[in-house]
Amino acid sequence: MSVKRIWHGWTTHENADPYQELLHHEVFPSIESREIDGYRSVELLRRDLENEVEFITIMTFDDLKSVVNFQGKDYQVAHVPEPAQHLLKRWDKVSLHFSVIEKRIYRP
Repeated sequence: MSVKRIWHGWTTHENADPYQELLHHEVFPSIESREIDGYRSVELLRRDLENEVEFITIMTFDDLKSVVNFQGKDYQVAHVPEPAQHLLKRWDKVSLHFSVIEKRIYRP
């Protein structure tokens, strides 16, 4: 079973595009360059709200041991690089971890 690591962060509307670009060009490539055993992917979701912009990252790992390889023994602590902290209004201090118990792919 794989594990999904889910995290939320919020920006102002002015900081949303710069934050998204930071993730795309720096943060995600930095994670990938570490070649973490068991790391499979990251998804970025964005939702524009009236007073802010919400981002969700969903990282996929083979198992919880792989998450520990990424974040360390205190694996629930959120990984928020300093440049990202300057663009965010607020963020989850911990990440949530869910075991994938079923995955269906629809193919018509």
